[in-house]
Amino acid sequence: MRHGKKINHLGRKTAHRKAMLANMAASLIEHKRINTTVAKAKALKQFVEPLVTKSKEDTTHNRRLVFSKLRDKYAVSELFREVAPKVGDRPGGYTRIIKLGNRLGDNADMALIELVDFNEIYNVSGATKKKSSTRRSRRGKSSAKATEANAETTKKEDSSKEEE
Repeated sequence: MRHGKKINHLGRKTAHRKAMLANMAASLIEHKRINTTVAKAKALKQFVEPLVTKSKEDTTHNRRLVFSKLRDKYAVSELFREVAPKVGDRPGGYTRIIKLGNRLGDNADMALIELVDFNEIYNVSGATKKKSSTRRSRRGKSSAKATEANAETTKKEDSSKEEE
């Protein structure tokens, strides 16, 4: 039984698991989204979110702490230079896991894990506006618009008759 065991060992020894998560986190930071299995995506989410939180405050100490986990200086510089300013106001939840279905070869559950603020499809700022309409206002506005349209057409007809 696995009572109280919170970490998913992913069928690997400790050193292999830490190296794999570090490599996956570096790839996620570099490419902003990666495809992997659902179990690895959930483990990666727990691994990378504290690193992104540390990157919000750019100090030498935080850079060294993040480098000790990631072991990739290019990923660390990208995290502090590009990712941190975009997520500065977000209180958490920096990654999104989207389930994709099963892999053909071994039927494993696959998922796409991505950094939330770097998705252009969901985060089109300004292009999508929230519609604030209710049934009452819709009915009232449509009847008001209809009366205005009727009034404009009658004015046009009157002006065309006067010109003749």
